[in-house]
Amino acid sequence: MTKVFHIVSRFDVGGAERVAINIARCKDCSVEQHIVELQRGQSDFTKSIVEELKSEGIRYHRSLIPVKWHLGYYVDRLVSLLFPIRFLLLWLRYHPDVVHTHTEMPDMAVWWSLRIFPFIKIKVVRSIHNTTLWTGMDIIGPQVENFMQKRKANVAISLGVAEAYFKKYNESVPIIYNGVEVPDAPNNKRRQSPPIHVLFAGRFEQQKGIDVLCEIISRLQDDKRYVFHVHGSGRLENFVKMKLKGLVNVELGKPIENLANKMSDYDYMLMPSLHEGLSIVAIEASMNGLPLLINDCLGLSDTLPEAWPLKVKGNDIGQWMALFEEILPHVDRQNLVEDARNFAQERFSIERMQSEYIRMYKIHRE
Repeated sequence: MTKVFHIVSRFDVGGAERVAINIARCKDCSVEQHIVELQRGQSDFTKSIVEELKSEGIRYHRSLIPVKWHLGYYVDRLVSLLFPIRFLLLWLRYHPDVVHTHTEMPDMAVWWSLRIFPFIKIKVVRSIHNTTLWTGMDIIGPQVENFMQKRKANVAISLGVAEAYFKKYNESVPIIYNGVEVPDAPNNKRRQSPPIHVLFAGRFEQQKGIDVLCEIISRLQDDKRYVFHVHGSGRLENFVKMKLKGLVNVELGKPIENLANKMSDYDYMLMPSLHEGLSIVAIEASMNGLPLLINDCLGLSDTLPEAWPLKVKGNDIGQWMALFEEILPHVDRQNLVEDARNFAQERFSIERMQSEYIRMYKIHRE
């Protein structure tokens, strides 16, 4: 039996964590999969993830180190560099054949662990989840990339990620698209009479275009056609609260548990991200009949049909206003629902993702 350890940042809201869980849900009896948390998640969302792992029978290993301070990436880096001892103990106990890392801090933690303990012989698989890597880590980043390339570990989760990686690091990498479970046909007969309910659900981080999000909502504060529901957490949480405080067209809330099951409560999802790897939330929205309003960036645009009309270039605020004021009130929403759902179902099958990763685990065992 092949034993696989997925290393994730924490049990919390995040697309990479969802990908790891979806891979581990595979019922192939020849593969035993574990999920290892780098930092101890502490949110309400964490509780739902742990319950899901228990109900699915997925083996998991909680971190003992909670992180309450987010000083840039400094605390995250420190936790990653403390990981080797814990990794050694897990390796001695379970003897995994493959370690699969998801996002930069787990990448760094595994690189450092195998550098300190070179006697650990294990296959490394590394999913590249983003088009932009190692922001503010110009010293460590290249060392991790050199390690991953020598181990032939890299897998891109979209064409956009693969192209961005080749441009930056001059290596062509295979692509395994992130998969999402296809839900039952959603109820999408919502009328487009005011108010139109627009959802933002994600991390309050610069990458997600939080400043543009707040600007859009502020400019539309007197437009009674729209109500905005802003749910999330992150380093820019206080910024969001300050910018949107007192606006009557906004509902602020915590991350939504089981978001995919609640998407039918809204009319549109707003995603002004600066960049993405491949957005699982975007794919889930399309599969659940929730049309997307996006900034035309890699990782969002490639989840949708090429001629998708609800997108802007370069997060231009003028284009965003035109979309809300001139296009959205008159668009054929039901037609968009069907086009996006069909596109997502054809490209992003969870079973396909699982089988391709398992094939990789087995072929490349050391």
